[in-house]
Amino acid sequence: MKKILFAFCGAFIACAATAADLVGTASVRMTSDTSSTAKTMAINDARRQILIDKLRPYASSDQLSSAIRNAKSADLANLISETSIDGEQISDTTYSANITMTVDRNAARKWMAENNVYNWLSDGSVVSAFTMHVTLSNPISDWAQLQSIARSERVDFSTKQIVGNIATIDVPTSARSSVTIALRNAGWKTAADDGFMRVWK
Repeated sequence: MKKILFAFCGAFIACAATAADLVGTASVRMTSDTSSTAKTMAINDARRQILIDKLRPYASSDQLSSAIRNAKSADLANLISETSIDGEQISDTTYSANITMTVDRNAARKWMAENNVYNWLSDGSVVSAFTMHVTLSNPISDWAQLQSIARSERVDFSTKQIVGNIATIDVPTSARSSVTIALRNAGWKTAADDGFMRVWK
């Protein structure tokens, strides 16, 4: 069970610790009755590929893939802020190119919420935070309790890393007091330590 927990945490850390890279490129080739139709099909296909590829690290993969497959192309077009085309080749019935698109972060977050796609894509804003070093004596139950505290306090816990049984978590500075009280009420101990907060049971 511990291996399963840390595998999950590792995947989450990779997503939470870095800024979202929302620029992607797809190489597409389409054939239709006219090159114009083929180009439209190619651009629509590239858009779906890029949206799945760039949003997958920040969302439930199954929910995201299903929502994008079932969405209208016009709706998905609103999720792209920039498009560029390179290596374009056109014949009477065929179109191929390398298409690069930038996903609009805020539009994507709103669209995923509206389409019931669970996601943790940030809004890109910089939030003042303090760091907790949490000792997980019982990794499964302790981790579940931390997540429960975060939900009850309506606070985003950004997990930076887990080394051994120590989790490093950033918490918005504005929530420091309420989170500290909630932790203590749940049986955790806290102490300031060289600019960090140590948390343990």
